[in-house]
Amino acid sequence: STPRRSRRRKSVTIAYEPGQGDGVEPQRPRWEPRDWREQLERIREMRRSRDAPVDEMGVDKCYDTSAPPKVMRYQVLLSLMLSSQTKDQVTSAAMLRLRQRGLTVDSVLQMDDATLGQIIYPVGFWRNKVKYIKQTTAILKQKYGGDIPSTVEELVQLPGVGPKMAHLAMNIAWDSVCGIAVDTHVHRITNRLKWVKKETKYPEETRVALEDWLPRDLWREINWLLVGFGQQTCLPVNPRCSQCLNQDICPAAKRR
Repeated sequence: STPRRSRRRKSVTIAYEPGQGDGVEPQRPRWEPRDWREQLERIREMRRSRDAPVDEMGVDKCYDTSAPPKVMRYQVLLSLMLSSQTKDQVTSAAMLRLRQRGLTVDSVLQMDDATLGQIIYPVGFWRNKVKYIKQTTAILKQKYGGDIPSTVEELVQLPGVGPKMAHLAMNIAWDSVCGIAVDTHVHRITNRLKWVKKETKYPEETRVALEDWLPRDLWREINWLLVGFGQQTCLPVNPRCSQCLNQDICPAAKRR
């Protein structure tokens, strides 16, 4: 039987469409975390009511959906810049105050720093953000005709825009998924669940590790799913393991 098997294996290396043939997998065994599908399913179950701060006040709820596409995309980017190290409630309120003044590239360029600071206060690091917002907005006006760039590479070049924001901007503003947006919640939870082969220190490291194995059709959902889960159950300090459906299959669970 051995010679027959080696003949058959040659045909296996042909690229195949998922769902075709007899389900023969490509040869390279991919690493994937133990129990991850079950864990994911249970997190979806826990997030079914969609009542975490991210659901009600997350970035995708902060922009004016009736604005022209360019303005909408600018508002998405701005809300992402404001949201870093800031609670969703605070970002949402700051965005509302900005929008009440007509939030466009031109209106922000005409605003002086003190006024902008007053409007966005008390978001985290608001003084820095005033500076970044003004610099980035000027670049958008000069270089992109008032729109935002449509690649991660260009987005991360903008002052005050990091990889997580760039991936979320691609996702929300351009409806394009080219990576996983990893913030502190996603970073913390995927390490607790051991969804990374070995512990990662930084969100960017986590992103690379997750993208290596997580099926691409889940990339968009994973940020929203885990952020809300991190806000309500898998808290940074004193996670509510006793209320978590994954307590029996989570490597980090505090079992009472």
